Order: sequence, then C-alpha cells, then structure tokens
Amino acid sequence: MKAVHFGAGNIGRGFVGLLLHEGGYELVFSDVATALVDALNAADEYTVHEVGEGGTDKVVTGFRAVDSQADPAAVADEISTADVVTTAVGPSVLRFVAPHILAGLALRDPARPPLQVMACENAIGATDLLHDEVRHQAGDGWDGLAARAVFANTAVDRIVPAQPPGEGIDVTVEPFFEWAIERGPFGDDPPHIPGAHFVDDLAPFIERKLFTVNTGHATTAYYGAQAGIERISDALADPEIAARVEATLEETSALLEAVHGLDAADLAAYRATILRRFANPALPDTAQRVGRQPLRKLSRHERFVGPAAGAAERGLSTAALVAAMGAALAFDDAEDPQSVEMQERLRTEDAEAFTAAVTGLEPGHPLFAPVLDAVRARQASL
Repeated sequence: MKAVHFGAGNIGRGFVGLLLHEGGYELVFSDVATALVDALNAADEYTVHEVGEGGTDKVVTGFRAVDSQADPAAVADEISTADVVTTAVGPSVLRFVAPHILAGLALRDPARPPLQVMACENAIGATDLLHDEVRHQAGDGWDGLAARAVFANTAVDRIVPAQPPGEGIDVTVEPFFEWAIERGPFGDDPPHIPGAHFVDDLAPFIERKLFTVNTGHATTAYYGAQAGIERISDALADPEIAARVEATLEETSALLEAVHGLDAADLAAYRATILRRFANPALPDTAQRVGRQPLRKLSRHERFVGPAAGAAERGLSTAALVAAMGAALAFDDAEDPQSVEMQERLRTEDAEAFTAAVTGLEPGHPLFAPVLDAVRARQASL
C-alpha cells in the first residue's frame, strides 16, 4: 500500500504521516520546501516525540519525499499508483494541490481501486473544497476521471507546537489525537489507519473540534498575548484567563448541544479534556504561534464568528465569544503579517466597514452590533 501526503511540515510528519506509517503504507511526502524534501530523502527515519502524560517516542521509517514544485511529473507518477492521498497544507493551498491530483488521476489505470483522498485541514468540508477544485480544473474531462477517486471529509485534532531548534525532521507533539473520517465514500473498503474512526455523520465531530479545540486554543492565545504571557500553558495557569476560556467554550458547547443534540455532560467532559491538553507544560506552544492570522480566525465561518453567529441566531449567549473577539482584535504581533494588516485597518477604516469586511456579518445580523462595539472599543484604544 502507498500513501502520498501533501505537506511535510510538523503536522504532516507528526500526525498524518505517522498514522499512515502505522497503517502499513509506504509513505511519500510532497512539499515545495526543497530543503525539507532533501532532509527527508537524506534520512532513513525520524522520531515523533509525544510529550506529556502517556507520551512515547515513535519512529517513522519507509518514507521518501518529492519536490512538487520542481518535479510535478514525479508527484503525478506517485499518485497514479497510490492507494491514499492526504493533505495538511492549509485550506487556502488546496487549489495548488488539485492539479497534482488531477494529473495523477489522468495517469491512473482505470482498473485500479479508486484513489482515496482526504484533506486533513482545520476547515469544515475541506475535502469537498479539494474535490471541487479538482473537478473544476478537469473541466469537461472530469466525467472520464471521476470514477478513479473517492473523496471523504475528515476532522483531525492533535496539538503540534512550533518545534524546538535543532530538532531536524523529528517532531514534538502531544499524546492525544483524534481523526474522524466519513465512512460513506469508501463503501466496504475504508483505508487502514490505526486510531482513526469512521462515522456516518461527520458534521458534529468537525464542529465539536473546531468550536472547542480551535476556539479555545485561539482564545487562550489572545488573552495570553494581552497579558504579556508567552506560553499557552502559562496563560491557562492564570485563573482569570482560564475562567474566560471556560466561559467561551461553555457558549460554543451550548450551540453544539442545540444544533447537533450532543449530550451536555459529554461536552463538559470534552471541554475538560481540551483544557488539560492546552495546560500541558511539556508542550512549548506560544500565544504568538497560536494567535497568528487573526483576520482569518475572525472570518465568517471560522472559530469565533461561526459559532457566535449560530448562537446569536438562536438567542443563546455570546458575551464570552464576543469578548474573545475583542482580545483577538488586540493581537499585535509585528512578525505576523495579518496582525500588522489588522492593526493598520483598525486605525484607518470605519468601524462598520471593518466589521462587515472582516467578519462577513450583515449589519442586520444579531451578532453585528456587539462585534461592532468590540471593534469600536479597540479603535478607541489605538
């Protein structure tokens, strides 16, 4: 069995690639970072260091890497004989992955079982986005290729912090992980991925993860940055910040209970697990890393506005979520281009125009006015 994975970064090596290796797949990384590709090809193995309670070291072997920018033909060749394709590149990069998949499908023997494609991204319906890109780029030729691949959405969760200097291609991660995958597209032949679980309805898993892990992580980062605290674990050790994060996640849990019928006690236990993970002192994660790209994180279907809008539409509380958005608006990191852009726009744009453009909310939406107040409060402080 062979898997081609796009994105040989820390998540690609320390999460997706590791599980594919443990599933018995020959592992081919595809990346545009030439130095990383060369480092992988020069190594026989790398180690995934799980830090924290229950963590162990796991060695990955049987891999190679291809530079998709320098040698796209090689990537297409690998895909043409692969069983699985996965990604961990970021949703905005999927459109650049699509032509490689399309080229591989064109070379694929129609008699082979369909290629199993899964985009492992922090976004709702990421594999659908990838599928749509492949189909769009194929144009009229898609009808002849559609049967050569199946596309399944996934929900993935593992904290992989910025890596300590000098680690090379080794990766430090937390012991916890979750990989939920749509069962339907695979029929009776799902991919073999130890630890993954296949579900009939992925939506509750995706939104539970995005609106708890992603919302909670970013909330911790933004309040930590406001307080001048560097590490995520140290931020959660502050009782006031911990209380604010808990209040934010109580609001997202109330939405998940209302929309998906998830059990309140189960959600409370899940929140507690998530907060313990964030508080892991062995993870060298920082508010600057987690908080980067605040404009994306404040967009309409992301971790703040997405759940807050849904809650507001149902008459549920959003005060803690809006307060967390206020902390996000205060994120000021000269090393992060989106942070720099956001602060400049807050200085120069009208509050109503900024709120509408960044959050995607219509002025008549019940969430618009409280978010507008948060924007005005930030502008008044500049």
